[in-house]
Amino acid sequence: MLRIAQALETQLRGALQRAFPEAWEATEGAGLDPQLAPASKPEFGDFQANGALPLAKPLKQAPRQIATAIVEQLQADPAFTDLCLEPQIAGPGFINLTIRPEQLAAEVASRLGDPRLGVPAVENAAPVVVDFSSPNIAKEMHVGHLRSTIIGDSLARVLEFRGHPVLRLNHVGDWGTQFGMLITHLKQVAPEALQTADAVDLGDLVAFYREAKKRFDDDEAFQSTSRDEVVKLQGGDPVSLKAWGLLCDQSRREFQKIYDRLDIRLSERGESFYNPFLPAVIDGLKDAELLVTDDGAQCVFLEGVQGKDGKPLPVIVQKSDGGFNYATTDLAAIRYRFGAAPDGDGAKRVVYVTDAGQANHFAGVFQVAERAGWIPEGSRLEHVPFGLVQGEDGKKLKTRAGDTVRLRDLLDEAVERAEADLRSRLSEEERSESKEFIGHVATTVGLAAVKYADLSQNRITNYQFSFDRMLALQGNTAPYLLYAVVRIAGIARKGGDLEVLGAQLQFSEPQEWALVRELLKFDAVIAEVEEELLPNRLCSYLFELSQVFNRFYDQVPVLKADPEALPSRLALCRLTADTLKAGLGLLGIATLERM
Repeated sequence: MLRIAQALETQLRGALQRAFPEAWEATEGAGLDPQLAPASKPEFGDFQANGALPLAKPLKQAPRQIATAIVEQLQADPAFTDLCLEPQIAGPGFINLTIRPEQLAAEVASRLGDPRLGVPAVENAAPVVVDFSSPNIAKEMHVGHLRSTIIGDSLARVLEFRGHPVLRLNHVGDWGTQFGMLITHLKQVAPEALQTADAVDLGDLVAFYREAKKRFDDDEAFQSTSRDEVVKLQGGDPVSLKAWGLLCDQSRREFQKIYDRLDIRLSERGESFYNPFLPAVIDGLKDAELLVTDDGAQCVFLEGVQGKDGKPLPVIVQKSDGGFNYATTDLAAIRYRFGAAPDGDGAKRVVYVTDAGQANHFAGVFQVAERAGWIPEGSRLEHVPFGLVQGEDGKKLKTRAGDTVRLRDLLDEAVERAEADLRSRLSEEERSESKEFIGHVATTVGLAAVKYADLSQNRITNYQFSFDRMLALQGNTAPYLLYAVVRIAGIARKGGDLEVLGAQLQFSEPQEWALVRELLKFDAVIAEVEEELLPNRLCSYLFELSQVFNRFYDQVPVLKADPEALPSRLALCRLTADTLKAGLGLLGIATLERM
């Protein structure tokens, strides 16, 4: 009900101005806030204006007296009386506001057949960068990449839906010491991998990486050769570059299989992209007089951040050997992302979706960028942290052997379990379905369950991964929401005409009005997720909407409704289905017509 809320806000401010003209003029309206908010309980109406209490002191009047003056002015405004029933003053001075039933019905009618479902497109849209997923070359994607990939994709979808041009960036680890180590090892034990595409599959490549890391840690001669190989690579040696390119391509193809499976779109721009811009970072920090030489390294000492010794902590941007590090690359990326086209992305908002363990790193890098003047005025630079994926024992999720769980294996198991559940249910219901149907439903439900279980948690906290819980048909799960969509599709199959555009809507039952009000919250929820970057808010809304719909469907006849009530009830079913599909789509979850 964003449009209605904005109209009410304007009317309340007008009422305040007319009721207290001297105070309004003295503050130019800035100090007189009606504090409009959704009602805390249904019995209080649709909205509450809570501004009378904080205005008591500056206006030197009792809150209830202030509320009465505001209400008198509201009732003299025809635009308000057309929109709302008579306001009610409650308690010490809260103003409860109830939208007229005909206005709510008109709002429902306006959303039927609207692909945006009442969500306004953002004004003055500007590019947004969402940096997410970010696996490392020559390593398989594991459960640790799950949250970044799913959360980042969902946020990108919401921002795109609002009308922002979104650049979805995959900042892959495709540069640095690890390549010198890996290329050296492969030259010695599997030289064909450096000459021929896919001579070694990625699983073996991961094993090679582990072996190389062990040699690097244990063998000084190997360590020295590896460092020389990094210098060759950074210097553009054609053999080293070819080997690097083959390793990157092979890893990229394996990553893409996961992204295709999860319906994730990304533009890869690895660490190597920013190499040409690293010297300019150092020069820029020198020009800003932020750079300090400390023990041979170039550093920026942070303000307000101290180590255990009480001294300011440094962000090292150039090591004593002249090499650069993650902080340098991240600073170069910030400059490029905010830089004007054609030499940058021209972004107004840059969002990093990484685990909470990197919070201190990004806080330091963001502070350096801010002090260097690299964040344009009015732009936003945000870290979106998330917690760990834990096993049901509350510890970090690992295989029985103690290894990190591969993302591919986790998705396979989700689909297999969804198929087993489906086959069991078909057997109980004595239903026979084709192999194609079973495969499609199991894949959709399995992947939806994994995504929704993650997104429905507050991303800031750790969450416990449980296949049994996430695949349950009851509770706040993907199968429960998918089943609500299937239930509505069943109404259409039984002869209910959901193409009810243009119908004159009228509602009388409390269950109908509860569903109307829940449906009309969708636009405000999307705006909230856009601002706060918390997908679980959308999940909570969709779960609540499903529950309200199921109560409506169970308690009020739809297909057997009286002829005058039938079109309105079918309209509610249609709008519920459209809203659930749209909301789940913004979470990256496909829906089904049958389960």
